[in-house]
Amino acid sequence: MSEPPSQSYDPVYFDLLFRVEDRHFWFRARNTLVAALVKRLVADLPRGYRVLEIGCGTGNVLQVLDKACDRGAVVGLDLYLEGLRCARRRTDALLVQGDVSALPFGVSFDLIALFDVLEHFADDRRILSAVRNLLGEEGRLLLTVPAYPSLWSYFDEASHHYRRYSREELARKLEEACYKVEWITYYMAGLFPLVWAGRRLAWLAKGAGGYRKDRVADLTISELRIRPVVNDVLAWWLSLEAHWLARGRALPWGTSLLAVARKVL
Repeated sequence: MSEPPSQSYDPVYFDLLFRVEDRHFWFRARNTLVAALVKRLVADLPRGYRVLEIGCGTGNVLQVLDKACDRGAVVGLDLYLEGLRCARRRTDALLVQGDVSALPFGVSFDLIALFDVLEHFADDRRILSAVRNLLGEEGRLLLTVPAYPSLWSYFDEASHHYRRYSREELARKLEEACYKVEWITYYMAGLFPLVWAGRRLAWLAKGAGGYRKDRVADLTISELRIRPVVNDVLAWWLSLEAHWLARGRALPWGTSLLAVARKVL
């Protein structure tokens, strides 16, 4: 990828993610929404269509794409071998180790997905342009990113994010990279008050010196911990939101953003 691996993501989290993703409410809710949207996006494509997930990591979403796209070919791309090894345990989709800045494909794709990937790059416009060049004439981009710069926290630092997005910023950057935005919405709205309060408390507690490196890791690991009753309640609540959004509706706020955009010729 455009930044050195040490700056774009920390592979130390792959093992932890692999152990919690299938049960953690946040990943379950995102997968419910992705499955419904992808089924709709590929419904009219001819058999043999091609789908690419860039930054597939441990394969948590890739396994959903593989099931939803049963008439197509699904490919997962990631820079890190550690993530691809986890992904292989989840799916039989084709896995490729590669750099999004030099995409190693000689074919175009009908659907390209980036799930919480774009925020890892300093030059996100260049990444969007590179992805656009790999889309077919009627190809679509499906992506998610973290929302609201005001929610920046230790989690963003641990994840090596460059930014969180407003709806307007994401839409503008897509248009500048020659996409037509078909649909954009906030999601994870049910989490917004909890996350906002948690971020404010963490900000007050960090002090003038900022977060210590060990404290960043501890807080991030705590956020990924499975808390049985709370986890199930939040998973149920966010599943209702996912079904609402899957019908093409939108939400005015949320901790994340989702967009569907078509390549402009």
